[in-house]
Amino acid sequence: MFENLCTLPLSSELFTQALHPKEPILAVGLSGGHVQSFRLPLVAGASSDDEDGDTSVLSTGTSTIDTEWRTRRHKGSCRTLTYSNDGEVLYSAGTDGLLKAASSSTGQVVSKILVPFGPSGSADPPTHLHALSPQTLLLATDSAALHIFDLRAPSTLSSKPSQTHHPHEDYISSLTPLPPTEASTSGFSKQWVTTGGTTLAVTDLRRGVLVKSENQEEELLSSVFVGGLPSKPGRSKGEKVLVGSSNGVLTLWERGVWDDQDERIYVDVGRGGGESLDSLAVMPEGVGDGGKNVVVGVGDGTIRIVQLGPNKIVGETLRHDEVEGVVGLGFDVGGRLISGGGSIVKVWQEKLTLDDEDEDEDDSDEGETSAKKRTLDGSASDGSDEADAEDSSDEEGERKRRKKRRKAKGKKESGNGILGFKGLE
Repeated sequence: MFENLCTLPLSSELFTQALHPKEPILAVGLSGGHVQSFRLPLVAGASSDDEDGDTSVLSTGTSTIDTEWRTRRHKGSCRTLTYSNDGEVLYSAGTDGLLKAASSSTGQVVSKILVPFGPSGSADPPTHLHALSPQTLLLATDSAALHIFDLRAPSTLSSKPSQTHHPHEDYISSLTPLPPTEASTSGFSKQWVTTGGTTLAVTDLRRGVLVKSENQEEELLSSVFVGGLPSKPGRSKGEKVLVGSSNGVLTLWERGVWDDQDERIYVDVGRGGGESLDSLAVMPEGVGDGGKNVVVGVGDGTIRIVQLGPNKIVGETLRHDEVEGVVGLGFDVGGRLISGGGSIVKVWQEKLTLDDEDEDEDDSDEGETSAKKRTLDGSASDGSDEADAEDSSDEEGERKRRKKRRKAKGKKESGNGILGFKGLE
């Protein structure tokens, strides 16, 4: 169903990634505190009038990934990123206890505040950011705090959250907004699902935490909303939240019935339980076989595709990495799948038909032999230290603790289009 278009090596371990809502742009947050913005390759068949720019990766003779800007945004690791609804602002939060808003086009910081301290009075590392609307930003943390910030403007952060809730007892592992109902006048979501520890919770912008599920007796790690499923009168409205667990099981939750799951899909099965399901993404309409499909990033470095309805694995298993889990998944505006984990990001496109492959075979071979390598250079600064930082051993230890049963498997896959770069930090 998908093939690897190109592979982007990063300067340190990926902690978070975000895709621009309107343009083929990817932002990554790294363990060393750097935030970097990349313009992705053109969709096959498209052409660009602008062939210049700071090209950091040349994957084939014609497809490039361009570095738009790069900066050391946080003194600790960059834990989470999200774009504003219009894509003009990129928010980031790190273990240095800072939440920053920056221009997504230049990387220049326009506003920053302190993340509220945790119960012990010390820094409370962030886990997730989400721009619920142009006026509302959500921030989740390790202490299970869920802060709600009012935005006077998308680029202006209020100094203190307007509300703070604690929907879980353990760190908040995922945050998924619920689409507005038909009765909504604003068109923006006002409710969202979070997972933390072994529970799922629903929080309302006006009423706070509405409901918390029963103990699921398995750690819940990731979540995504899927609508447009077949409805069943009296049983289902065709809207579900899918939740990935630490033991390879994908659970389905009917919207509005939050006390317990109603279906289970076994994505990865092994002795003592399967690998963790670390990330989820809904396949957009027009991509794939036309069905309702969800892409699953697994702790063993593979990517699986689950078809809803039959509730089964379809297509071949994709390999992102031989060792590290897939912590980030998403689709860009061109319908390409973007996977992130370890120290690489991969761009995947739908496989060409046999006729297209035969027609392009000679051109592809010629492009591969003529591809040139260029090193990363140039970066934007927000006034922070631009020197490379050593990864924090404490941070790495915490991250490894949360990963479930990683299997060390020899040498990493060299994949279609992977490149190495001399001088890359």
